[in-house]
Amino acid sequence: MRVASVVRLFLVLCVILLHACSTIQFRDIIPPVAAPAAAVTRPHLALVLGGGGTRGFAHVGVIKVLEAQGIRPDLVVGTSAGSFVGALYAGGYHATDLEAIALELEASSIRDVTFPNRGFVKGELLQDFINRKLDNRSIEDLPLPLAVVATELSSGTLAVFTKGNTGMAVRASSSIPGIFQPVRIHDKDYVDGGLLSPVPVNVAREMGADIVIAVDVTREPEDSPAPTSTIDVLLQAIVIMENLIAAKETAEANVVIRPALQLSGLQGFDDKQIAISAGERAASDALPLIKRLLGSQHR
Repeated sequence: MRVASVVRLFLVLCVILLHACSTIQFRDIIPPVAAPAAAVTRPHLALVLGGGGTRGFAHVGVIKVLEAQGIRPDLVVGTSAGSFVGALYAGGYHATDLEAIALELEASSIRDVTFPNRGFVKGELLQDFINRKLDNRSIEDLPLPLAVVATELSSGTLAVFTKGNTGMAVRASSSIPGIFQPVRIHDKDYVDGGLLSPVPVNVAREMGADIVIAVDVTREPEDSPAPTSTIDVLLQAIVIMENLIAAKETAEANVVIRPALQLSGLQGFDDKQIAISAGERAASDALPLIKRLLGSQHR
């Protein structure tokens, strides 16, 4: 009898904890709407931030270098981790702010593990984190034009969010299949944008960008550890697919920045500074080309 009572108490505590973890602070939101990429007002320079798990911290280093040179994009396009950093950047955070946020960020603050249901991370904490940092502003209300890329699960089509709740759009873009639960928006399920567009250069082009700086933080398949579990096999399959797509996408960019990273992509929260520094080095190497391109556009 005592054992049964302990078991019941344990289950009750688990339910309470899971409910607490899934509580969203910002519930009065306008869900984002997926629509074809449309041109924005004079998007001369676009910064495209690709997906790559915690390798995406390198985006912060790239932004640091560009900002130090007075280079500010007219449009930000992001997939997965790139949408996370891109949303904060488009929301008005400067490079030093982004670095502080990155270094303070813990996995537990954005990963709400729950009972498996098409995924074992709900993503509500991630959504709420972005909304809190952006004062619950919608995408169209951010200082910089922003496009968040996701994948519509049923049809397998590319979804581009440029209006509606920023946190929900980023959550959809970052929902890695098999790990994060799909995000339900207007009766459709959305998952990681990296499945179709890990470095969404084409979206920036469709929105009218003249010059595209693309930051590719995808992994080479051989950089991944040998798969030892079902999840590892799934993730390696995604890496192989994303790597092939990214190679085609980046071919359409004017500048491609590839930080030298050896992080696994889903772990590596202790290596954030390493990723940021790698982004700085890669962006510094690309500066001469960026300046030549920007100079030629003003002649």
